[in-house]
Amino acid sequence: MPLWKPDPTFYASPRDAASAPPEKLAYVAAFDRAAEKPDAIAVLDVDPGSASYGSVVGWTELPYLGDELHHFGWNACSSALCPGSPHPHVERRYLIVPGLRSSRVYVIDTKDDPTAPKIVKTLEPDELAKRAGYSRPHTVHCGPEGLYLTALGGANGEDGPGGIALLDHTSFEVLGRWEVDRGPQHFAYDAWWHIAHDVLVASEWGTPSMIEDGVVGELLLGREYGHSLNFFDLRKRKHVQTVDLGDEHQMVLELRPAHDPTKLYGFAGVVVSVEDLSASVWVWHRDGDRWAATKVITIPAEPADPDALPPVIRPFGAVPPLVTDIDLSVDDQWLYVSCWGTGELKRYDVSDPFHPVEAGSVRIGGIVRRTPHPADPGRPLAGGPQMVEVSRDGERVYVTNSLYGSWDDQFYPDGVGAWMAKLDSTPDGFSFDERFFPSGDDFRGRRPHQTRLQGGDASSDSYCYP
Repeated sequence: MPLWKPDPTFYASPRDAASAPPEKLAYVAAFDRAAEKPDAIAVLDVDPGSASYGSVVGWTELPYLGDELHHFGWNACSSALCPGSPHPHVERRYLIVPGLRSSRVYVIDTKDDPTAPKIVKTLEPDELAKRAGYSRPHTVHCGPEGLYLTALGGANGEDGPGGIALLDHTSFEVLGRWEVDRGPQHFAYDAWWHIAHDVLVASEWGTPSMIEDGVVGELLLGREYGHSLNFFDLRKRKHVQTVDLGDEHQMVLELRPAHDPTKLYGFAGVVVSVEDLSASVWVWHRDGDRWAATKVITIPAEPADPDALPPVIRPFGAVPPLVTDIDLSVDDQWLYVSCWGTGELKRYDVSDPFHPVEAGSVRIGGIVRRTPHPADPGRPLAGGPQMVEVSRDGERVYVTNSLYGSWDDQFYPDGVGAWMAKLDSTPDGFSFDERFFPSGDDFRGRRPHQTRLQGGDASSDSYCYP
């Protein structure tokens, strides 16, 4: 229902968002790898003053098996306040939750009881296929004119190309394919924008056949996964330029543009280099009248006893960092980089985006290290920091440990487990909150993936005013 005034969780500027009240709930996608139980949205209490702090206080199961929940997002956010927005009076109420394997999209209402969200609409796979020509929906971003839904696959049995579907803000119907002219873009993954400059950036993973059963060694060593950034004119919906990072840099995943709408740069994470198993972070930027990308962070692989490694990496005698997520604080100062393979979460001061300075690191899990959480020091942990979410004020960082079912099984063949952690981040320190460690049976046999924070977070909103 339209509001008479803007939703109070919409913020005109990053400064307004950073000064907003802290979140009290977190929503976490949790999936059953065996597809024997329905996937679910878990609701966690993240209010330190609450008696149930750090606990799962709500649980909404989906009606089908085998969806494999992955990424999800809000139906509306601060971009609704942009000049000329046709939807300034929508509200942040619904979670838009795609199933990466099923190609269903669920609309889940959080308003009446935020701890007991209700499914109010389901888009079946044929609706996405028929109206947009896509399958395997991945990432959701709330734009001023609709919901942008990236998808990895084509429709009607076609493996690709992937791209972006646009959904209506209010009815949640699929309006159609977003791209008018996709140019050479074939692979899809994330898409973000410099909304005040009419620029959209898209990254590349692979088509469904390349990722659904795990990393395909021949494709990886053949340098066939995505390795480029694609730039589009956001208004004209046309491809403008491809920036190739080099085919040794395989799988360009998460994109984090500057929140300050006057800035034209952002960060992209690359999973692995086939030359030395390192991972990297790049900054995209203008170079004259063209786009360019510069590598600003390199994280090396860690030597290891081959006998301690899973078969997929045993021949290399090293653990790759596997940077599978990054997140940028709303004030654009801190970049968090998850190294899912080595079990490390790094923090960088990126006040100067071209010269990041490492400013903190924690270890948890890891393929070889299996570092425990300080709340349970006797329990070795599998998995590693994977999805990262940062509070609007930048003081709290949440991580979960599962990447994607088949990839979990490849890199952690003895079981990835299930856990979530929170870190306190201040200019002077970066450390675990020992009171917050939901894990194991708390997730009822599911694996946790992405987190969304009540009222928005560092990767949910874009702003039109500095």
